[in-house]
Amino acid sequence: MRSITPGVLAAGRQGARRTMKLSLPSSRTTRQTQPLDASLMRQFLTALVVSGVALSAAAQSAPSTLSLDDAIGIAKKNNPVYQQQLSGRTRARLALRSAYGAFLPGADASFSTGYRQGKPEFFGGVAFGATSDIISSSWGLNFNARMSAATVAEVRRARANMDAAEADVAAADLGLRSTVVAQFLTTLQSAASATLQDSLLKKVQLDLDLAKAKEGVGSGTALDVKRAEVAVGQQQVAVLRARNTAEVDQLKLFQQLGVARPGPVALVPVTTVAAPSFELGQLLDIARKSNPTLQGYQSRQTASAEGVRSARSAYTPTVSLGAQLGGYTTQYKNADYLVGQAQGQSASSQASCYTTDSLRRGAGLSAITAKCSAMTWTPAAAQALRDANKTFPFDFTSSPYNLSLTFSLPLFDKFGREQRLQEAQIARDNALYDVRKQELQMAADVTSAWTSLQAAYRTVGLQEQNAAAAQEALTLAQERYRVGASTFVELVQARNEYERASTDRIAAVYDYHRAWAALENAVGRPLR
Repeated sequence: MRSITPGVLAAGRQGARRTMKLSLPSSRTTRQTQPLDASLMRQFLTALVVSGVALSAAAQSAPSTLSLDDAIGIAKKNNPVYQQQLSGRTRARLALRSAYGAFLPGADASFSTGYRQGKPEFFGGVAFGATSDIISSSWGLNFNARMSAATVAEVRRARANMDAAEADVAAADLGLRSTVVAQFLTTLQSAASATLQDSLLKKVQLDLDLAKAKEGVGSGTALDVKRAEVAVGQQQVAVLRARNTAEVDQLKLFQQLGVARPGPVALVPVTTVAAPSFELGQLLDIARKSNPTLQGYQSRQTASAEGVRSARSAYTPTVSLGAQLGGYTTQYKNADYLVGQAQGQSASSQASCYTTDSLRRGAGLSAITAKCSAMTWTPAAAQALRDANKTFPFDFTSSPYNLSLTFSLPLFDKFGREQRLQEAQIARDNALYDVRKQELQMAADVTSAWTSLQAAYRTVGLQEQNAAAAQEALTLAQERYRVGASTFVELVQARNEYERASTDRIAAVYDYHRAWAALENAVGRPLR
C-alpha cells in the first residue's frame, strides 16, 4: 500500500472541508437544508477513508529518533575514513613488538635433498667419484643474535611511536566527533528552518483569508488579495526548498556516520543555551594535558630523541652470537657397489696379510696365518653393509655443532655514521619546533574559540529579544490590518522582519553550539 504523508492527509481534509462548504447553500438565501450531491458525497467518504489509512500508517510506523551521542557512537563503528586511520595504531604496535623481538635470537631451519649421477670425473687422467647413483639429504638449524646499544634505543623509539599513534587515534576520534557534531547541528538547523517556514506558510494563509474577508465586506482591495496570494505561493516555494535542504542535510549526516539512512529519522534537538562555566586559564591547562595533536607531537619528539641515541650507537661495539646444528645422509642407490668395494678391500687386505705372514716366517717370527684366515669376506658382512647404506632420507648422521661469539667495533665507514647522526639531530630539533608551534597554535585556537563562544552566547540572548519583539510587532500589524489601521504592505513588512528575526535566532542558537564544538576541538576533549 502506498504510504500517505501527513501533508497529503491535511490536504485531503482541507479539500473535504472546502467541498462541504461549497455544497451547502448560504444561510442568507435559504434556511432549507438540501442533500449533498452524490459525487461530493463520494469525495467526502474517500477523504475519510484516506484519513483513517494515513492515521493507521502513522501509528504503525513512527519514525525513530537519533541523539548526538548515538550518532557519534555509530560513526566510530562505521565511518570508513576513521577506520582507516586506526590502522596506524596497529602498525605502531607491530613495530614495537618487532623492537622487543630484537632481544630474542633469530632461528631458521633447513632441509635439503640431492641426487648425483653415478659417473666418475677425471682429473689428470685419474678417475674420481663413484659409479653408483647417490641420493642424499641434510638438515640444519641456525641460531643468531645481535645486540648493541641501538637495540635498546630502538625499543624506546618504537614505544614513543606507539604513544604517537595512540595520540593520532585520539585526534582522529576528536576530528570525527567534530565532523559529526557539525553535520548534526546543520541538520537540526535545517529542520528548524523548515519548521519556521511551515509556520510562516500558515501565517500567510491566514493573511490571505483576512484579505479576502476584508474584500468581501468592502474594507479591502483586490490588490491586497493578489499580494497575499503571491505571498502564499512564494512561501510554498520556501517551504519546499527548506524541506529539501533538511532532507539533503540528513542524508549527508548518515554519510558521515558511515551507514545508509534507514528512513526518515527524527533528530533529538540540541537547543539548551547556558553561560560557559569554564575560565580561559582552566581551558588552556586542560588543552596542554589533553590535546591529542599536541601529545602526538610530543611523542614524536621523544621518538626523534631516541633516534639520536640510536645513531650514536654506531660508535659502540656489537655483540653477535651464533649456533649451528645439522645432520646428513648419503645412500648409494646400488648397494652392490659398496659391497664390491668392501669385498675387494677385504681380499686385498687378506692378500697383504698373507704376504706379511710369509715375511714373518722367513724372518723367524711367529706366524699370523690364523689372523689372515679370519679376514675372509662373508655374506653377513655384505648384508650389514647393505643395511647400513639405507639412510635416506631421515636416518641422519649428526654433524659437529658450531658456536660463535663475535665482538665488532666499526672504525670507519666513509663518514656514514656522522651523516646519520647529524640527520637524527636535525629531526630531533625539527620535532621540538613542531611541538612549540603546536603549543602556540593550540593557545591561539583555544583563546579564539573561547571568545567566539562568549560572543555567541550573548548573540543568542540578543536574537531571542529581537525575535520576541518581531513576534509582537507582527501580531500588532495583523491586528492593525484587520481593523483597517494599516495597509497590507505594512503587514508584509512586519512578517518579513519576523522571518528574518526568527531565522537569525535559529542561526544564533546553532552558532552557539558550533562555537562549543570548536572550543572542544581546540581543547582536545568534550567539555559538556
